[in-house]
Amino acid sequence: MTTRTRILTGITTTGTPHLGNYAGAIRPAILASRDSNADSFYFLADYHALIKCDDPLRIQRSRLEIAATWLAGGLDVDRVTFYRQSDIPEIPELTWLLTCVAAKGLLNRAHAYKASVDKNVENGEDPDAGITMGLYSYPVLMAADILMFNAHKVPVGRDQIQHVEMARDIGQRFNHLFGQGKEFFTMPEALIEESVATLPGLDGRKMSKSYDNTIPLFSSAKDMKDAISRIVTDSRAPGEAKDPDNSHLFTLFQAFATAEQSAEFRSELLQGLGWGEAKSRLFQLLDSQLGESRERYHQLIERPADLEDILQHGAKKARAVATPFLNELREAVGLRSFVAQAPVTATTKKKAAKTARFVSFREDDGSFRFRLLSADGEQLLLSRHFADGKAAGQVTKQLQSGQPLDVRSSESGFSVWLGEECVADSPAFANSDAREAAIDALRVVLTPAQD
Repeated sequence: MTTRTRILTGITTTGTPHLGNYAGAIRPAILASRDSNADSFYFLADYHALIKCDDPLRIQRSRLEIAATWLAGGLDVDRVTFYRQSDIPEIPELTWLLTCVAAKGLLNRAHAYKASVDKNVENGEDPDAGITMGLYSYPVLMAADILMFNAHKVPVGRDQIQHVEMARDIGQRFNHLFGQGKEFFTMPEALIEESVATLPGLDGRKMSKSYDNTIPLFSSAKDMKDAISRIVTDSRAPGEAKDPDNSHLFTLFQAFATAEQSAEFRSELLQGLGWGEAKSRLFQLLDSQLGESRERYHQLIERPADLEDILQHGAKKARAVATPFLNELREAVGLRSFVAQAPVTATTKKKAAKTARFVSFREDDGSFRFRLLSADGEQLLLSRHFADGKAAGQVTKQLQSGQPLDVRSSESGFSVWLGEECVADSPAFANSDAREAAIDALRVVLTPAQD
């Protein structure tokens, strides 16, 4: 079976989406989600918004606008998992587990934190003036977003590559400390569409709400046209040759045009096309591509209850993955139930039974499995695949019920059967003595207390 590539991305909910958000993140993500080999997770990063914004009404409005933008842009919620970060309580819990292994030195090197410190020093203030722990530990929350769903690819702007790399560092550290041979976290890779990774704004700097240089996406055709008219150009008059390679306007045009359209536009600029007409051509191109989506966007904005239903459905899908995975991580770090195993009479058997444990987890293909680990973390059994967590749980209960174990040996190991079904297998062993010793150890930890 071919493993589908899991893709995850999100947008911080602190403002109205603009053209740069759409071209740099939303559009590539929606296109990627249509790939039959893609398993896509897209979310509203509203916990991240609290780091940057203390206006509750702005955050609430932005969540609505961004949800409508993704859906108007063509995101098919039946194909993907689309959710609000704040609807997944496992994410802040995972953030804490990762915080406890994340190196402070790593966080000291985060671009956003360093930029804030440098600005304070430049202004003669205390280096940490105005810097919250939210800003400082932002990369850990982003790592939790990514690692919770074991994303393979994370579409990001070039300025966000560092956060994906930090997620890898933190995930590797957790795997090393608690994995005992198991890789809990997949190592994510940044996915960048080179041609439009970062679009220029009206003044040529990166298009950003913080620079107030954005082109609106779905507000209205008039607003878009007005913004385009303010794009900074040089003073060359109509008839004078323009330099497309140093034109912010051409860069924007190229991000939405076909190769043929771009070549034609380049030729016209070189031949002296006036900047006013060039801006009109850019507006026509954008309006033709985004007009229908703009109408869908305004229809969605007027139906917030429908948006809420869609997001709650997405949260349910996301938690079906997050909840069992977090349970596995809690087990790994030692946050385990005191009554996971029934005690046995012999002192040595009591010690084994108390510390041996079943660990459930979910595979990438959606099936459920469990491991039985010994007192020292050695794997005694690995289950077969089950369609749902309930079926896997019923098998673990049967194995702990005290009924005689049906253990069937093979040349290099053994398997455990319930009736006519093989439910779990042992690791491979070097020889028959090691195999028999493992069978004895299995019987010890699964033997109920004797009166």
